Amino acid sequence: MGRLIHFEIHVDEMERAKKFYGEVFGWTFEDWSEYAGMPYFGAVTGNEGELGINGALMKRQGARPEPNQAMNGYACTMGVEDYDSTEAKIIENGGQVAMPKHPLPGMAWQGYYLDTEGNIFGIHQPDANAK
Repeated sequence: MGRLIHFEIHVDEMERAKKFYGEVFGWTFEDWSEYAGMPYFGAVTGNEGELGINGALMKRQGARPEPNQAMNGYACTMGVEDYDSTEAKIIENGGQVAMPKHPLPGMAWQGYYLDTEGNIFGIHQPDANAK
């Protein structure tokens, strides 16, 4: 099986991106730059026993996504317990709304955002009463 085991978020300014993801989602980072030969920070996204994966922030090697450009890569979605408070943290820390909160009827609340580096990501709050 080809199970997803790692992700990489390409960033322009490493410290800005670390602050954004640390403040919004509580991620911590480990410097793996020596192994990668470039600015590369492992992202610890939760406790080892929790469902989910860890990843990394890496220095962007090309142009950043253009505003209003169609999605041309993977979009990672983070599970959250409180959609509205997470959205507030995203905005407070320099993120922007890409697609507003909307229901996935009978399943969850979903929305998409731009991080400080111009990357799209989603947040998802399970809610059987969403409509």
